[in-house]
Amino acid sequence: KDAIGWDDAEFGWINFAFQLSYAAMFPFAGRLLDRVGVRNGLALGVLVWSLAAMAHSFATTVLGFALARFLLGLGEATNFPACVKAVAEWFPKRQRSLATGIFNTGTNFGAMLQGAIMWLAVSWSWQAAFVAIGALGFVWLAVWMKAYRSPEEHPRLSAEEAELIRSDQEPPAKTLNVPWQSLLRYREAWAFCIGKMLTDPVWWFYLTWLPSYLQRERGVTLASAAGALLVIYLAADLGSIFGGWLPAFFIRRRWSGTRARLATMALFAAGLPISALGVMAKDLWLAVAFISIATACHHARSANMFTVASDAFPSRAVSSVVGFGGMCGGIGGMLMLLVAGGMLQWLGNFTPLFIFAGVMHPLAWIAIRALVGKNIAQIDLDKGLRTAQSPALFAMGLGLMAVGAALAAL
Repeated sequence: KDAIGWDDAEFGWINFAFQLSYAAMFPFAGRLLDRVGVRNGLALGVLVWSLAAMAHSFATTVLGFALARFLLGLGEATNFPACVKAVAEWFPKRQRSLATGIFNTGTNFGAMLQGAIMWLAVSWSWQAAFVAIGALGFVWLAVWMKAYRSPEEHPRLSAEEAELIRSDQEPPAKTLNVPWQSLLRYREAWAFCIGKMLTDPVWWFYLTWLPSYLQRERGVTLASAAGALLVIYLAADLGSIFGGWLPAFFIRRRWSGTRARLATMALFAAGLPISALGVMAKDLWLAVAFISIATACHHARSANMFTVASDAFPSRAVSSVVGFGGMCGGIGGMLMLLVAGGMLQWLGNFTPLFIFAGVMHPLAWIAIRALVGKNIAQIDLDKGLRTAQSPALFAMGLGLMAVGAALAAL
C-alpha cells in the first residue's frame, strides 16, 4: 500500500478485479475439469495462478496491481471445483463431508502463513514475497503431477479400496456431456448457487478486511496482528474438520443424509450472528474469540455446503455445478468488497459490515431448505436430459439469484 499508494476505495477496486475474474472463470473452470479431468485441469489452473502471483512483483500502479489480481483469479477459480470433484471421485458419500472439511482447511493454513510472508516482505521486499509464493506454486505443481491419478488410473489402488469408493456411487454414465441449462433446471443446483452467493461474501470480508480492522479499531500493528489472525484462522480450520465430521456422526445414528447435512448447516448458521459481538467487544482478545467462533461456524457450514453438490449430482457434473455456484459466490463477494471499501472510505465504520456477516448464513439456510426439501437424492441426469425443461424453476432461480445479489450488496 505504501509503495504503490492506494486508499480504501482503490483497495476495494483491486480486490474487485480479483473477484471479477474469479467469478467469471468459475463456470468455465468447472466445465474444463469435467472435460479434461481433475489432474490436468487443476494443473493448468495452478500454472496460471503461479505466474500471476509472480506478476504482482512487477506492478507499480494501482491499475497494474489490479491486473495481476485479475490474472490470479483466473487461475484460482479451478481450485474448489477440482477439490470437490476429486472428493467425489475418491470417497463414498458418507465420507465426503469430512474429506471436504479437511481440504477446506488449506485456505486457512495459507492465511496463517501471513506472519512468514510479512517477515519476508519486511526483510527483503514486498516483491520478494510474491515471487516466493509463485515459486511455491510451481513446486506444488510438480508434486501434484507426479502423485495424483483418478481411482481408475491409480496403480496402487487395491481391490478393497476400489470397492469402498464405489460402494454408493452412481452407475456408469450414458451421456458424458451435460449442458449447463440442464443442470440449472434442478432445485439442488439453485440451492447450492444461492447458498454460495449469500455466504461467500462473509468469508471474503473476513479474509480481506480483518487485518485492517485489527490495525485500525484495535490499535495493533500489522506484524503483531499475526497472532490474532493465527487464532482466528486456526479456529476456522477446526470448525471445518468438526463440521465435516458431524454429519457422519448423525448418519451413524440412522439419520438420513439430508437431515444430517441440513441440521449441521442450521446449527452452524445459528452461530454466525455472534460475529456482531466481536466489533462491540471492548477487549481485543474477547473480540478475537467472538470472531473466531464466527469463522469456525462459517467453515463448518461450508464443508457441508459443498457436499450438497456432490450428493445431488453425479461426479461427471459436479465440477460444473460447483463452478456455477462459485461464480455466484464470486459475484456476491465482488459486490461485498466494493461496498466494504466504499463504506470504510467514507464512513470509517466496521459495525454494519460485521452485522451483515452475522445474518447472511441464516438467510441462506432458509433458502436452501426451501429448495431441497427433506431429501437430497442422487439425480439421474441421463433420465433428466430426456425430460422437458422447467421454465418456471429456471425463472424462480433467477429471481432468487437477483434477491441474493441485492442482499449481498446491502
